[in-house]
Amino acid sequence: MRKIGAVGVMEKPVPEPGPNDAIVRTTAALICTSDSHTVRGAIGDRHDLTLGHESVGVVERLGAAVEGLRVGERVAVNAITPCYVCENCLRGFPSQCLQALGGWKFANTKDGALAEYFHVNQAMANLARIPDDVPDEKAVYACDMMSTGFMGAEHAAIPLGGSVAVFAAGPVGMMAIQGAKLLGAGQVIAVENVPQRQALARRFGADEVVDFSKEDPVRRILELTGGQGVDSAIEALGAEETFMNCVRATRPGGTISNVGYHGAGDYVRIPRLDWGVGMSDKAIRTGLCPGGRERMARLLRFLSTGRVDPTPMTTHRFPFSAIETAFGMMDRKEDGIIKPLIRF
Repeated sequence: MRKIGAVGVMEKPVPEPGPNDAIVRTTAALICTSDSHTVRGAIGDRHDLTLGHESVGVVERLGAAVEGLRVGERVAVNAITPCYVCENCLRGFPSQCLQALGGWKFANTKDGALAEYFHVNQAMANLARIPDDVPDEKAVYACDMMSTGFMGAEHAAIPLGGSVAVFAAGPVGMMAIQGAKLLGAGQVIAVENVPQRQALARRFGADEVVDFSKEDPVRRILELTGGQGVDSAIEALGAEETFMNCVRATRPGGTISNVGYHGAGDYVRIPRLDWGVGMSDKAIRTGLCPGGRERMARLLRFLSTGRVDPTPMTTHRFPFSAIETAFGMMDRKEDGIIKPLIRF
């Protein structure tokens, strides 16, 4: 990101590790729509900031105090890299390390991972070894899409056999659908209008798909749940209308889980009457992609055992030399692109 609205390839020095850090040589990466939000100015102006937070690779260098890792090992790192020693981390909110959203350092407060080499702070806590039977093109999904989507399902407090609606079947929404199934949801409803994404939503576990361009999604969800509404709703787009529909579609005592990136506007409204004028016992839970070595190891275990395979979302593949083309296509959502894989 050269500045708001402008991207390009830059030459930068290979970063140096501090005593607790690591330098990773990138082998594969994904591009995230969050990068597009950032370039448009969602988190403020940035100049000459390397983008990206979904990369895997090989340990190139280790800080002097790092133990348990070796140069040459294949590793994955989450999109967030907390310090694990600040007040928020010690309180149990590492995603909010130091400050709100402070665990998100890549392409926010430091250079990101869409580069030939990238820096990882607190390597012993943030780097996870990739199992030998998990290829890079799978492992890279653990960095954000799996962790964020599964968090959406985890935060939704889905009862065993309960009902859940996932608003928007983008990559995070698809992983929220997969996560809801893994957590024992009995009825998963996806709200999506793009045929390709509708098909993938079913593949990842949606029992019903509601096309919001053809019918009122809240009315249809109420019909599918016998007029009761869902136990849990997951907002996976980052739009005010979908957030409000989550509140409308959730039954009293249910949970709205927001994982969408609300990248524009000053406020997000709550529909007052559907919120029970503030007294409907509906919980609203928010969160930022959970990270850390332990969670990453668990996500990679899903890939190793074959219980989760996110690679059908990889619609396009590019060499790093074509990164600008890939970013432009992802930004404009051209050619049915869902996730572009970048090989280094």
